[in-house]
Amino acid sequence: PPATAPDGGGDGAAALRAQNIPRTFYRDESGQSFRDIGPREMAEVVAKGTGALWVDIDSTNRHQHAFLEKVFRFHPLAIEDTLSPSSRVKLEEYDGYLFAIVRGVRFLEETDDPYDISTFNQYFFLGKNYLVTVHGEPSPSIMQVTTRLERNPELTNPHPARLMHALMDAEVDGFFPILDQIDEFVDGLEERVFANFEEGALRDIFAVKRLVLGLRRHLSPQREVFNVFTNRPTPYIPPDVQVYFRDVYDHVLRINDSLETYRELLSSTLDSYLSQVSNRLGKVTLGLSVVATMSIPFVVISGMWGMNFEHIPLSGVHNGFWWMLALQLGLGVALVLGLRKWRFM
Repeated sequence: PPATAPDGGGDGAAALRAQNIPRTFYRDESGQSFRDIGPREMAEVVAKGTGALWVDIDSTNRHQHAFLEKVFRFHPLAIEDTLSPSSRVKLEEYDGYLFAIVRGVRFLEETDDPYDISTFNQYFFLGKNYLVTVHGEPSPSIMQVTTRLERNPELTNPHPARLMHALMDAEVDGFFPILDQIDEFVDGLEERVFANFEEGALRDIFAVKRLVLGLRRHLSPQREVFNVFTNRPTPYIPPDVQVYFRDVYDHVLRINDSLETYRELLSSTLDSYLSQVSNRLGKVTLGLSVVATMSIPFVVISGMWGMNFEHIPLSGVHNGFWWMLALQLGLGVALVLGLRKWRFM
C-alpha cells in the first residue's frame, strides 16, 4: 500500500507538494484512504487495478504535467490537448482509458463589463481504477469536490467514474449563476424599454444577447458529450454509475432551453425597442409635416405679394394685411384637414 498519511496528509503531504507532486486521493479495496501518494505508488495502484485513485494535475507545473507521460503513459495527442486552452469539447476512447474535455465558464470579474465571461477547459482521463484531472487555472469544481471528498471519502465508491460525475456536474452547475444574472436582467428589461425608454438599454440588450449566444456555443458540444456518457455502454463507466450522468445531461438540456428562451426574448425585446424608436421618429415626422403643411400658404402668398411690382392686387385695401393673414391661416387649416380626411396624415 502507499506509504503516506491517511486522510490528513500532514507534513508528508506538504513535503510531496513541495516536490511538485500533484494532489492525489486513494481509497484502497479495504476502504482505507490515503492522500498525496508518490509517483511510484501511483504506478503500482494503476498496475494493480484495484481501489480508486484520483490525481489532480496542474498543467502549468511542468513537473506535475510530466506525470501524464511518465507515470500514466497517456497518448501524446491527448497530452497535447491538455496544453491547449482552445481544445474543443470532446470525448475519445483510447486503449485502456477514456479522455474527455469539458468547458467551464465564470464571470470575468477583472473587467468593468458585468456580462463578460471567461472559459476554461477541464480534462479527464478515466481508467479502470483511476481518474486523472488536468486544469490550467484554479478550478472551483475541483475545490468544491475536494472539500466533499475530505468529508466523505466514499465519493469514489464504487468507481472513480462517480467522482468524475461529481466534477462534471459541478462544472455544468457553474452555468446556473450566469443564468440567474441573465434572468435578473430580463426581469427589469420591460420597465427599462417600455416605461422609461432608456437609451442604455439597447447597449445592454446587445451585450446580454452576445453573452447568451456565447454560452450556447460553449454548451452545444457538451450536450453531445453527455449524451454519449448517458447512452453509450463503456467498460470504464459501470451501468449503475452511468445513471448519474443522465442528471448532468438533464441539466445541460435545461440550460440550453433557458438560453434559447432568453435569446428569443431578447430578440423580441430588441425588435420592440427598435419599433418604439421608429414610432417616435414617425411622430416627430408627423409633427414636422403638419408645420410644413401649415406654412405652405404663408410661403406662397407672402412670396407673391412680396414681389417688387408697382401695381399689386389688394395693395390699397383697408386692413388688407389682416385679410391676407386670415386667408393664409384658412388655407393652411384646410390643407391639414384635407390630408387627414384622405388619410395622408
